[in-house]
Amino acid sequence: MGPKPCWELGIMSSHTRIILVDRDHPDPEIVADAAFVIRQGGLVAFATETVYGLGANATDPSAVAKIYAAKGRPAFNPLIVHTDTIERARSCVIDWDDRAERLATKFWPGPLTLVLPRSKLIPDLTAGGLSTVGVRIPAPAIARALINAADCPIAAPSANRSNRISPTQASHVHDDLNGRIDLILDSGPTTVGLESTVLDLVSDRPRILRPGSVLRDQICETLGIEIEEFDPNRESARPVSPGNLPIHYAPHTPCILIKPSELPQIDLSNCALIQFGPGQAETVGKVGLNFHLLDHCQAGRELYATLHLCDQAHVRMILIVTPPEGPEWVAVRDRVTRASTPFSRKVAADLKA
Repeated sequence: MGPKPCWELGIMSSHTRIILVDRDHPDPEIVADAAFVIRQGGLVAFATETVYGLGANATDPSAVAKIYAAKGRPAFNPLIVHTDTIERARSCVIDWDDRAERLATKFWPGPLTLVLPRSKLIPDLTAGGLSTVGVRIPAPAIARALINAADCPIAAPSANRSNRISPTQASHVHDDLNGRIDLILDSGPTTVGLESTVLDLVSDRPRILRPGSVLRDQICETLGIEIEEFDPNRESARPVSPGNLPIHYAPHTPCILIKPSELPQIDLSNCALIQFGPGQAETVGKVGLNFHLLDHCQAGRELYATLHLCDQAHVRMILIVTPPEGPEWVAVRDRVTRASTPFSRKVAADLKA
């Protein structure tokens, strides 16, 4: 049977269990324990290749409601549904067309979410009240083993408080959600680090709703057609994809997005500085913490962990130098833009104060 989840006992646990598990060869008994929690309507945090997800039975509205409550997430913000097979993904939608089949065959398991009309299996709350649902198959064996053992699709947004820095290590989950969820499966740091690319397949011409490590050119090549580019300024009455809120991925520490040419205007003492790409801007004065993420893969993998370190260091300000141009940097630029405030004269004056 397995242990009763804390919610079933009618209490809010003061301590969330953490179990170490091998990412590639998970212990079946550990997987069975976690799957029992999912089947009973509880919450389990587990690693995908992108970030740690906060998982619940995607078909159970009461279980999904616990995700929103634990995160403090608005109910209109839809959740991505994770499955272990293409067959289970098909059961979550009503129009699995040739485009979906080709993309799933090419990129799954992997960091690509496909948005399609949802089936009756997926309740309104999981979909944020939308007629569509985003589905994907995560790459790590532990994630797919959990879904298989639970025998249900698992809704799993990032395992953090709403709008805060996404977790790429189990310790990040524990710091944010300890006592609010039943179990954390610790399989080590995630390997990709940024959330999945989200692709809208509802319209005739597919469009990217959220950029990730699967790039537009790769999708175009697979489909043999041009698709719409990601437009961060596209207005919508409500989010049609996770990660589309203006403020997202944000640290507690004030975070400023700045151009290299603007750095000399700032006193960098007791600040953290994050730079990207092969070049490095010259700095004036002593920097409290200095991080240089050399390429887009390292930047994706380490951005959130770096922001967590900056928060824990209690620096005065986090300064993020604008990432390079180029399609491979689109996802990183999107995340740092949503996590920060643009540099301005007022900000410069505040930094000098």
